[in-house]
Amino acid sequence: MYVIIRGPLGIGKTTIAKELAKKLKAQYISIDKILKKHKLDVIDKKQGCITLKNFIKGNNLILKKIKKKAVIDGCFYHLKQIQNLKKHLKPLYIVTLTATLKTCIKRDKNRKKSYGEEATKAVYKLVSNYGKIINTENKTKNQITKEILKKIFQKS
Repeated sequence: MYVIIRGPLGIGKTTIAKELAKKLKAQYISIDKILKKHKLDVIDKKQGCITLKNFIKGNNLILKKIKKKAVIDGCFYHLKQIQNLKKHLKPLYIVTLTATLKTCIKRDKNRKKSYGEEATKAVYKLVSNYGKIINTENKTKNQITKEILKKIFQKS
């Protein structure tokens, strides 16, 4: 079982993904850390974001180290990046965390390393609703995690 936790900057992806991995006894993987470690986190000036090509390279690095059960967190604003992982990881559940832009900006300001309001706005515009949608407004980490588990394990 594989779960992607995606959403805009400041939404709480890492916090939720780590908690979910703990509850599922799964491996935790941060696409952002992989991109940074391999110098793939370069913003393309024309696109105003990290290119799909670099994200696919990140995917390939993930696929080399992933175990049978993993929670992966990242913005995943290129849907083709998710489709690329879908070919290799089954079953794959995609969860998009949502909140208002105002909330994301506030959360980003409260983190140790803030990316800033402009970056938060830019990524917010790039992330679309895809997969199972979880609104995180005024919810605790435990409430969000329980909601994700319920959506993942409910019969479709």
